[in-house]
Amino acid sequence: MKARPTTTLAAATAVLTATALLAGCSSGGGQDSTGSASGPVTLEFWGWAPGYDQVVETFNRSHPGIKVTFGKTASGSKGGYTKMLTAAKAGNAPCLAQVGYETLPSFAAAGALTDVTKYTAEAKGQFADWTWRQVTIDGKTYGVPVDTAPMALFYRKDLFAKYGIDKPPATWEEYAADAATVHAADPSVYLGDFGNDAYNYAGLAWQAGARWFGTGGDTWQVSLGSDANKKVAGYWQDLLDRKLLKTDPSYDPSLYADLTDGKVLSDVNAVWNAPTLAASVKSGAGQWAVAPMPVWDAAKPVYGNDGGSATAVLKGCAHAKEAAEFATWMSTAADSVGDLIKVTGIYPAATSGLSNPALSQPDPFYGGQVIFDVFKAETAHVATDWQWGPTMTQTSTDLADGLGKAGTGGTTLPQVLADVQGRTVAGMKQQGLAVAG
Repeated sequence: MKARPTTTLAAATAVLTATALLAGCSSGGGQDSTGSASGPVTLEFWGWAPGYDQVVETFNRSHPGIKVTFGKTASGSKGGYTKMLTAAKAGNAPCLAQVGYETLPSFAAAGALTDVTKYTAEAKGQFADWTWRQVTIDGKTYGVPVDTAPMALFYRKDLFAKYGIDKPPATWEEYAADAATVHAADPSVYLGDFGNDAYNYAGLAWQAGARWFGTGGDTWQVSLGSDANKKVAGYWQDLLDRKLLKTDPSYDPSLYADLTDGKVLSDVNAVWNAPTLAASVKSGAGQWAVAPMPVWDAAKPVYGNDGGSATAVLKGCAHAKEAAEFATWMSTAADSVGDLIKVTGIYPAATSGLSNPALSQPDPFYGGQVIFDVFKAETAHVATDWQWGPTMTQTSTDLADGLGKAGTGGTTLPQVLADVQGRTVAGMKQQGLAVAG
């Protein structure tokens, strides 16, 4: 597959240099001129994913010279990122933070990251090139990749059979046909839900080659109005127009109630949704299964990616070397990766993690299926040239708002994309970035 070009953010960072000079965060122990501590140190780590606290405890038991304390925040899109950026600007940020790949460019543009290139150079070879590019901007590395997030179809086997669907839809054409079949059989039942999660929608766009951002020199391009984006929007708008999808908000109690009651039969979502679904729809244990995400062309299958995050080192960290050591351990140590697979539901970014025994375990909730086999097969067919923009916090907020309105008939998806395109370009220009689009 075509390699993703190196992201150029010189224009982004140059105009924000004055705000990038943030005070150091506090950590125990002294520091020499190389950034190494002269004694035991304490590192604070903020994040929200389940299982991260467990991993921290494991690290602390085996690394007496470094103590990591985990502080749970709201998820990034629900206020976690705002809290991190505010702390960085105030000079009291933690050394470590869970930051999604999509938001890392925004943190870089805000001057909220610490360059740990020299401390992570030896780790680079343990990761696929495209995942390492997610934490590298203008040749500087700001953290360590944790996971990727290939998408799949989570579905109720028994209810598919009840409504005459003998196998999960392999293509989006089949998905639309199955949606019509189910809803015709019972107007209160839907094949799937159209929620308001911007990054889930990004995964649908990613799959279709509907890029949102690009760079040329020091200029950004924004392309939410491209033909490929119109294709994706048109497909889902047609299903909405025909009332073939439920429109519960993403990850809302109403959605899990509908999934529990058999009113929504499937969910197109990322690998990390597996434990979330199991914890939220307990009564369906043993009846759920995982199938590949429907594709546009069965002869040339391409899949989407919804998420993936890094353990980033924030600006001002007094112990960057130790922070990088923890971040590398978290993503590569077998016991850490095993816990993250089982509890957090990650698909590892580290190549060594792909042989972790936890990926081969049957899952009782999914009828004993080894669900990670699905994601393993898909990974070779996930495009690696997707690029995130420098204002994703704003872009994702605007898109989520528009998706919610489109779901209730207040607007259309093509109009949402046009609005988000305009708002994104305006927001980038307001920050002083060179942008065309």
